[in-house]
Amino acid sequence: MCGIVGYVGMQSAQDVVVAGLKRLEYRGYDSAGIAVLADGGLAAAKKAGKLVNLEKELGQRPLPAGRTGIGHTRWATHGAPTDVNAHPHLDNAGRVAVVHNGIIENFAALRRELTGRGHALESETDTEVVGHLLAEAFSAGGDLADAMRQVCRRLEGAFTLVAVHADQPDVVVGARRNSPLVVGVGQDEWFLASDVAAFIAHTRSAIELGQDQVVELSTEGVTVTGFDGEPADVREYHVDWDASAAEKGGYASFMLKEIADQPQAVADTLLGRVDGEGSLTLDEVRIPAAELREVDKVVIVACGTAFHAGMIAKYAIEHWTRLPCETELASEFRYRDPILDQRTLVVAISQSGETMDTLMALRHAREQGAKVLAICNTNGSTIPRESDAVLYTHAGPEVAVASTKAFLTQLVACYLVALYLGQVRGTKWGDEIRTVVRQLSAISAEVESVLSTMAPVRELARSLAHHDTVLFVGRHVGYPVALEGALKLKELAYMHAEGFAAGELKHGPIALIEEGLPVVVIVPSPRGRSVLHDKIVSNIQEMRARGALTIVVAEEGDEAVVPYADHLITVPATPTLLQPLVATVPLQVFACELATARGNEVDQPRNLAKSVTVE
Repeated sequence: MCGIVGYVGMQSAQDVVVAGLKRLEYRGYDSAGIAVLADGGLAAAKKAGKLVNLEKELGQRPLPAGRTGIGHTRWATHGAPTDVNAHPHLDNAGRVAVVHNGIIENFAALRRELTGRGHALESETDTEVVGHLLAEAFSAGGDLADAMRQVCRRLEGAFTLVAVHADQPDVVVGARRNSPLVVGVGQDEWFLASDVAAFIAHTRSAIELGQDQVVELSTEGVTVTGFDGEPADVREYHVDWDASAAEKGGYASFMLKEIADQPQAVADTLLGRVDGEGSLTLDEVRIPAAELREVDKVVIVACGTAFHAGMIAKYAIEHWTRLPCETELASEFRYRDPILDQRTLVVAISQSGETMDTLMALRHAREQGAKVLAICNTNGSTIPRESDAVLYTHAGPEVAVASTKAFLTQLVACYLVALYLGQVRGTKWGDEIRTVVRQLSAISAEVESVLSTMAPVRELARSLAHHDTVLFVGRHVGYPVALEGALKLKELAYMHAEGFAAGELKHGPIALIEEGLPVVVIVPSPRGRSVLHDKIVSNIQEMRARGALTIVVAEEGDEAVVPYADHLITVPATPTLLQPLVATVPLQVFACELATARGNEVDQPRNLAKSVTVE
């Protein structure tokens, strides 16, 4: 998500840090900042917008020359992308500076505690509390590394923290929990970064930090401990990627990297959603609970991949809230004169927050008096700003045009909205909601498991690269998954691909089945929807009898499909409504590999744009 750079050495810290931030620009960000230790003090500069704004500021008001510094490019989560909310954050005395990736889940309680002790916090961020806590711990005795360990033991959530203190002019301290941080080891200089791309121009010798570890860089070298202060084992390695590959984490394309990012993206989207009392919270809800209880209809508007997420959300919303839910293509919505009023909740889904079709649908809904809740990946974009409520997907920037991790995090966000409505309206008990949240929390590991078994899927995709058509079928939530699988193949491989509800096959599409035609079938769990499961097994038999090459995606242990699958792709058993989170992943890998085998550019498919800002 955000970019972090730290430096201790003999070069100009400002030059090294700013250059490192430039190499992390591909990650996406909405503000940037830097802090340098010099002349016994600490100097900082930060600006909203692109890095060029910070460089202009530094050109007009240069920081003192120093050889220790930290920098950050921020992807806003807590608080809008403004100068004040940009990192680094300082304590009131201006002696500590800290930058941060991730989310501090208990920041609200810590903030109340600090203000109660007289601290003045200026920003809306969760990060600022860490700077004040570090200042307190440091002043109580010890050094910055010890202060960092003390503070980290109090923090909840996922985070990477990097800090400096004016009283230790040649030291940079970092810490990580569930968020990446890597050390670069040069000749009499040391680097800290969220990605090796930041320092690969200086050194290819790196140290990978483990979970719950604190690292101290100084002119004496590198020291790594656990949060408990005990010495920690670390893994040293050599980076053999070039600068371009480093930006992609060593993957051949951004899309492959973003597919691999999905376990972390799913976990990040769930962070901070449950308060201390076990109740769900959204990012910004400006709709009173009383008004949400009066809602009598939900309408979801979205385009493309986001529309498929909305189709799945319809199943969850209706099942968990008993509210009628419609899913509409945003590009068609306002032209059909939809029936909306003050008791309608419109959910607008957009990765960029600038999708023009969805924005115009949102504006039409508000003109009719409906309330609007946005699901978006980009803080400060237009759609969240014009909505009554917003839930951000913390997927981080998605560079590849065809959406992967944005889709999975949109699904997670949709489930959270459905559960939140159930909580507010009283249609789901607290323990029921907590059970589903626990199930969602387990999905990250399940997606990781799926990704580890994709070698046969890649081999299969390469073997089908000469085909002209692939069909996808599914039932229940598997139907939108089939549509999404077909869309990915269209976008990446430029093939004719269609998705169908399996029950509709005999109403026309089965005429397309011929000898050797690949058909991908999404099979529902035999436990959750046994009737649907049996019916789709019959569908598989019907297609296979007509010569189809059946590619079956089914949960582990489903023996009923084995005799009828020419190729079986297994995914972990999950609750029925959550199955799309694991069933979609093999289809992403399949499309990406098949497109690559056909010689296509997967990150930037022809004729497509990442953000569609025209109707």
